[in-house]
Amino acid sequence: MKIIYVKVYKGTTFEVEMDNDKKIYLHADIIADFGVREGMELSRPELRKIIYASNFRRAYQYALYCLDYRDYSAKEMCDKLVKTYKNENLCKAVVRKLEESGIISDERYAEKLAFRYVEGRKYGYRRAKHEIILKGIGEYLAEDVLQIYTEKFTENLDYLLKTKYVRLLTDKDDRKSIEKVRNSLVRYGYSYEEINNCVSEYLDCQED
Repeated sequence: MKIIYVKVYKGTTFEVEMDNDKKIYLHADIIADFGVREGMELSRPELRKIIYASNFRRAYQYALYCLDYRDYSAKEMCDKLVKTYKNENLCKAVVRKLEESGIISDERYAEKLAFRYVEGRKYGYRRAKHEIILKGIGEYLAEDVLQIYTEKFTENLDYLLKTKYVRLLTDKDDRKSIEKVRNSLVRYGYSYEEINNCVSEYLDCQED
């Protein structure tokens, strides 16, 4: 195949027309990297290589754009790219480059998520782990980053009882209110054992 012309299309994007009437649009960097020029002869494998490089660059730049707004796990980013670029292998290659350069780090992201869910939202271990995994973080890594919060979970539970649920825990014989508190705390991710122990201690202190 022969390139008929190369001309500026928009900004740093060039329009390239082949002798089979096919047009492709390439960034100036791709034009320079492959020496694309008018009259150039290209085999099909060479053209596929150029198109792959162009798509890779677009996907990589799009990933950087997304990361300007929030962090992503490797899985989240790959899933997002595949929706746009359809080529799973290409998207995985983009994510590998992001990981190798340290731009994406599941460990760093998992640590931020753990802090957000435990310190910020006061979730228990189960809910925090579940939410982290939903973000594309592996189960073992989720467990690892939550290890340092063992004592914090108990502190959070006590804090919730003294703030959010203080009006419901005024009478130890009010089973309906106590059960309502228990159910709500289960949704926060605390176990029944943790809840029962903490509620009992809280009510005992209230009596004293």
